Amino acid sequence: MIETARLRLTRPQIGDASLIFERYASDPEVVKYVGFPCHLRLADTEAFIRYCDHEWTRAAAGPLLVWSRADGRLLGGTGLGFESGGVVSTGYVLAKDAWGHGYATESLRAMIDLARSLAVPRLIARVHPEHRPSARVLEKCGFTLDSDGVEATYFPNLSPSVLIDASRYVRDLDH
Repeated sequence: MIETARLRLTRPQIGDASLIFERYASDPEVVKYVGFPCHLRLADTEAFIRYCDHEWTRAAAGPLLVWSRADGRLLGGTGLGFESGGVVSTGYVLAKDAWGHGYATESLRAMIDLARSLAVPRLIARVHPEHRPSARVLEKCGFTLDSDGVEATYFPNLSPSVLIDASRYVRDLDH
């Protein structure tokens, strides 16, 4: 568990599936710009939890849920993704009623701190070119647009079979 001033970040558990489904994973507006398809059934969310378990067994960290410390409400998700070639990515998704309260920035800063503690040299984040609010959060947290600029990425809730040139942001971590 990771705690920040206002947030508690925990590893997803199977008992969290219905909350994840209800709060954000089944909301088409919330998942519009994320890399996973909108969950249509609770079984989709349960499959996500199994995926989380797998990620946590193969790497030093993985997906995390973001909870409000004030009222215990599930706000969304974040985490670190350990990809091939030593690439470590991060991102976040928040329920609509959690937008605009600084939770994305706070959870992203927690991921930067976690990556540092794991001696990760660089974090990346991929952002749909039309999703300026996410790009601003990344910039506020010290990420810059990668010199290569773009990376072909699937955004399954926009065009499931079409690669879109996503903006790739990087944050080098000094240890």
